[in-house]
Amino acid sequence: MRKSRAVSTDWRLEIERSGYYPALVIDAVATTLGSEGVKAFIVHHEATFDPAMEMRRHITVMLLTETRLVVCHTDEHPPTEPGGVSHASTTTDSIQIDNVQSVALTRVVPNPAQYTPGGLPSELVLSVNLSANWGAVAHVDLEPAACADETCELDHGYTGAITAEPLTLRVSEAADGADAVAAMMHFADALSAVTARY
Repeated sequence: MRKSRAVSTDWRLEIERSGYYPALVIDAVATTLGSEGVKAFIVHHEATFDPAMEMRRHITVMLLTETRLVVCHTDEHPPTEPGGVSHASTTTDSIQIDNVQSVALTRVVPNPAQYTPGGLPSELVLSVNLSANWGAVAHVDLEPAACADETCELDHGYTGAITAEPLTLRVSEAADGADAVAAMMHFADALSAVTARY
């Protein structure tokens, strides 16, 4: 039995708390949700570094409804010219639940010999794999095709695999706090339960 920990039920409040362009993010999410209610959500604000070692902020919001997984990514971009203004881009995806193929949750537990059932891990990595027909970003890995004849010099074309890129989110107690870990666990449990019905 998992130890109960208070998990926020107000996604707008959590976006406000992040302090990252809350009016923009809330508006984008609310427009995508429409009148549908939210069963569970996760709000994750993080810093990323580009190749020029400039820090950029990013927020990911995932919301689960009865029929959809709504994902919102918001990034900030520096001015493109001296004296220019920065801008932000917000992308929302509305994914039908039956397009979710699997929900993988990796738990990192320090000192596992002392672990007690229901304890929170120190880190979680959530990976949501989507069906190829949803149109998710995919990787194509190609390599030259060959035949069993080692002396063959014919061109056999290429062989390869197309794999969809999962939606991945990582939280840790050290970086994000225990409440963020508990919220991620709650969201993953709710998403797994909904996808089990399809």
